[in-house]
Amino acid sequence: MAPSMPDWPPTREPLIRRVMTAFRKMHGLGNDFVVFDARNGSFALDETAASAIADRRLGIGCDQVIVIERSVNGADAAMRIFNADGDEVESCGNAARCVARLLLGEKDTTAVSIDTMGGRLVCTDAAGDAVTVDMGEPRLDWQDIPLSHRIDTRDFPLDIDGRLFNASAVSVGNPHCVLFVANAERAPVAEVGARIETHPLFPARTNVEFASVTTRQRLRMRVWERGVGITRACGTGACATAVAAQRRGLADRRVEIVLDGGVLGIEWREADNRILMTGGATLAYTGEIDFAALEPRP
Repeated sequence: MAPSMPDWPPTREPLIRRVMTAFRKMHGLGNDFVVFDARNGSFALDETAASAIADRRLGIGCDQVIVIERSVNGADAAMRIFNADGDEVESCGNAARCVARLLLGEKDTTAVSIDTMGGRLVCTDAAGDAVTVDMGEPRLDWQDIPLSHRIDTRDFPLDIDGRLFNASAVSVGNPHCVLFVANAERAPVAEVGARIETHPLFPARTNVEFASVTTRQRLRMRVWERGVGITRACGTGACATAVAAQRRGLADRRVEIVLDGGVLGIEWREADNRILMTGGATLAYTGEIDFAALEPRP
């Protein structure tokens, strides 16, 4: 009797199916996000997990992690924002456009509202992939930014290691320090931005913009984002720069801000003091992630 042949391929134990969580990878002018939709279920995301997801070598990689939730205050949705270092922050204009683009398509409407820690944002379809976000009124009092002590937020000198910078401070739901320089292309964004982010003047840390005026309708801006570093674009930073430039008499109320990733249109309306930001929002791809396999960021 011939010997029995082994099964081929060999029988294996069934693999355990990991619990996978869907995400979208999106960006606004290259400022990129991993977006999770938690409106239909519980979703626990802490600083460690957010930082691991944002890691460009060990995770998915992004500037911020975004979680869409149900609003408890009557908006179409709520948005939580985690910087690449894991800190949860108040506002992100580029992410608002991305979330709004999803909601506008889902609801087949021309306007949606999004609640954030920095306040409610009303977003409208601006044709193509563009979205206009009503960012609300800028906060210009030193206590509202916040700063550590009273100062003229329109124009003040800031000494960084013996180098004197011409600065303004603005809050657009999150703090910004805007530096006006001769040439933003050659500004020491990494070196000086990191130092100002943690400067004692800014108890909640700050985003830092380096801006140069091209014309009264056009400014060049580069940015160091709080908890992230250099990014290709920052929506709230563009808004803060436009406001700071107009307060100083350097620009009109409607301007284009040229960032590393592209151009944003900003209008600071005189009639109601509100800031409107218009720019693109792009879906790069969709995927799934196994939270249990995430490696903590070193």
